[in-house]
Amino acid sequence: MTVEGNLRKMSTSLKDGLAQYALRLSDILEPMDEIPLNEFVGSEVSFEFTGDINCRVTGQKIKKTFGEGLSYKAFMESPMAAPSIIRPELSRIHEGIALRDEAWEREHHLQPHIVYLSLTSEVKVGVTRKTNVPYRWIDQGATEAIPIAEVPYRQAAGLIEVALKSRLSDKTNWRHMLMDVRNSAMSLEECRSEVLELFPEEWKDHFLPDEEKTVIEYPVLRHPVKVKSIKLDKFPEVRKKLVGIKGQYLLFGDDTVMNIRSHSAYRVRFSV
Repeated sequence: MTVEGNLRKMSTSLKDGLAQYALRLSDILEPMDEIPLNEFVGSEVSFEFTGDINCRVTGQKIKKTFGEGLSYKAFMESPMAAPSIIRPELSRIHEGIALRDEAWEREHHLQPHIVYLSLTSEVKVGVTRKTNVPYRWIDQGATEAIPIAEVPYRQAAGLIEVALKSRLSDKTNWRHMLMDVRNSAMSLEECRSEVLELFPEEWKDHFLPDEEKTVIEYPVLRHPVKVKSIKLDKFPEVRKKLVGIKGQYLLFGDDTVMNIRSHSAYRVRFSV
């Protein structure tokens, strides 16, 4: 099978505790059929970069991407790259103030958000829309995750996250995550029981003390011993044995890995 299109972030789901992945391609801006990937773990796959990159907002041909597959103009103007994406505490749409696009921000930020703890290489705190559970956890390669608060809009989740960052990281060590190195001495449940005191007073009533933990397995035959990340800009033809998928990374048999999300908008020929 060979198919050509512009890469997008892999789609994910969770079935019987195992993360399911599908390769998403678009013909510039037109979505194409998704390709289930779990079944190809253990097989040789090929990515051939055509040299073209098309902004995933405008479709225009660009030389490099900003953010996730955006042209510089789209990165500076699109609500998908607004400051409140990285820093949720900056969102103000609940006050009727849009940072970039009122309709988009109402749809995506003025809705229930979850503050969660997850275990990647260590326990971290994060924020996502309620509708993104458990996809957000799979995207970051979490092996365990547990919601600790549900709030009505994005800024509130961001304020809780900022308060908890005084004790917890909000970053993932992606190399340790891919190597399956876990450095936490505390369970998520133990950590949850300690963080309520850090919540802003006005949001303590939104604490979730009894949510069950989600445990996530990944389709990985072998974790890399020493991670080497490859980019299609430097290696335009990649033909390797796929030995695993975790987070938004493909893991190959020679300990190299490729971040599909960071290649969003790249036009490739994919073969298996």
